[in-house]
Amino acid sequence: MAHTSAREFENFAAFYPYYLSEHQNRTCRRLHFAGSTVALLCLVALVVTGNWWWLLAAMVAGYAFAWVGHFGFEKNRPATFRHPVYSLMGDWVMYADIWRGRIPF
Repeated sequence: MAHTSAREFENFAAFYPYYLSEHQNRTCRRLHFAGSTVALLCLVALVVTGNWWWLLAAMVAGYAFAWVGHFGFEKNRPATFRHPVYSLMGDWVMYADIWRGRIPF
């Protein structure tokens, strides 16, 4: 899909199909899923320990796995760079959709 500017998306519902089109590679999706799972585990560690470094670990894990997926397998630039808020929302909606079986894992 061609580059799309932020003003072309009126809302998240309009953005999400574009987001999914940027995640067609199965390995990329699996890396997103792994990164999101590790990020959630880091957040649990934050709650259990009260150590705020776990928040940094959660962010690093989430983005590192996703960016390896995009640069190494999907061969595109992560949507985070152009649409940071919608992209973060898309990560979690896609994560939930994978759990629900709506998106192939």
